Amino acid sequence: MHDLGPIGLFRRSTPWENDRESAQELEKLGFSALWLGGSPPGDLHHSESLIAATDRLIVGTSIVNIWKDPAGVVAESAGRINARYPRRFVLGLGIGHAPSVGPAYRRPLRKLGEYLDELDAASPPVPVEGRAIAALGPRALELARDRSLGTLPYWTTPAHTRTAREILGPDRLVAPEQKVVLEEDPSKARAAGREALGHYLGLPNYVNNWRRLGFDDADFENGGSDRIIDGLVAWGSPEQIRGRVQEHLDAGADHVALQLLTSEPDRLPLDQLRTLAGIVRGIAAR
Repeated sequence: MHDLGPIGLFRRSTPWENDRESAQELEKLGFSALWLGGSPPGDLHHSESLIAATDRLIVGTSIVNIWKDPAGVVAESAGRINARYPRRFVLGLGIGHAPSVGPAYRRPLRKLGEYLDELDAASPPVPVEGRAIAALGPRALELARDRSLGTLPYWTTPAHTRTAREILGPDRLVAPEQKVVLEEDPSKARAAGREALGHYLGLPNYVNNWRRLGFDDADFENGGSDRIIDGLVAWGSPEQIRGRVQEHLDAGADHVALQLLTSEPDRLPLDQLRTLAGIVRGIAAR
């Protein structure tokens, strides 16, 4: 099994991730895993280079888009990494979104099941314990439970983490992503949250999930209500941020991937990451 530890870091695909020294810095700060967002390429060279640069850091994709990268290519790439660096890579998979995929986006869960079939049939196959699914709704969570290591939910709340744990049971991974703003001024913190949220308000997968969590039309207007921003983004004092992470763990998360929102997303904010590492240091998984 992968020793993910309770706290990892989530980063979008940005130029700094090609810098091996950056991954080394993250490992020194105590982050046990690095999750690469933004649909990293299926050749997985990006992930492998960061694993090679570090001693213990686990690298995962969050996520490889099943509409973009053929399963055979992904399986071959994952097999290469797993042979060289056992238990240091997690293949995170997801179904993407209809607006970006286009007309081909039909019956996405069926497509995901077929993709998993191809990973099973590949030589070498991608084992169940080496792959995870970015699942939100109940049917997707059931698929993650039955055919993968577990789930990597994105843009969710501790309430969703609790639901995921109930569906997945005690033995599957629940590793939600949690956005963080190191800012105690409410207007500044919420502005940063709204800037990040804006694009996603137009994506049905997320909006439908937020409705299941109790948000409604009023929460989706004008870039997002204070209520939805406060529900989805951890901001405030160190105690408040630590408390939100602990809420996920208390709700059943094994691991929380923190995504630090900053004004310069393409720059590795080491000072803020040191602060964040200090805030969550000592938090224990369930």
